Amino acid sequence: MPQTDKQVCIPPELPELLKQFTKAAIRTQPPDLIQWAAEYFGAMSRGEIPPVRERSEQIPLSNWTELTPELLKVLHSRVAGRLIIHADELAQMWKVLNLPTDLFNSVMNVGRFTEEIEWLKFLALACSSLGVTIAKTLKIVCEVLSSDHDGGPPRIPFSTFQFLYTYIAEVDGEISSSHVSRMLNYIEQEVIGPDGLIKACSFCDRKQL
Repeated sequence: MPQTDKQVCIPPELPELLKQFTKAAIRTQPPDLIQWAAEYFGAMSRGEIPPVRERSEQIPLSNWTELTPELLKVLHSRVAGRLIIHADELAQMWKVLNLPTDLFNSVMNVGRFTEEIEWLKFLALACSSLGVTIAKTLKIVCEVLSSDHDGGPPRIPFSTFQFLYTYIAEVDGEISSSHVSRMLNYIEQEVIGPDGLIKACSFCDRKQL
């Protein structure tokens, strides 16, 4: 083997980077460490949120991680603003976060999704598994989609809210389209701010939704 005097330069930030990676791997406990590591460092290189379980989340007794709004927010960041995502890619993201396969399949079945998935619709149905009512489901979706970082109530554009509310009501099947139209008209006239954004707290307790 040829000898060389060339020295390998180790970046000074590498030890801390590996330390954080190790801690994240222990906390997340991914089923496929190699795939998860690729997702982790890929997200870091793009300046995105890596697929790491938050400290506040309890470790479940089963082999699956419990779905939370925080993990849905991670998924949303991985989708990176795309309106359509391929089912195989989304299933892989779901697997990396160690989320229940049966829940993924359930959302796919309820939404009648095929190979190409409308992300906002999938997200809305995933949030519905956490929200008891439509109002609470919309509140969770708003929290996931909001990019507000000022500590105030999370907000989303009214147009996005309108799309999500109409879709969830359609899937629910127990709310008439006329009722949806009346509620949207009321919210547009009385609730949304001058910036066109609607706050989650504006509708989280509205039973009439």
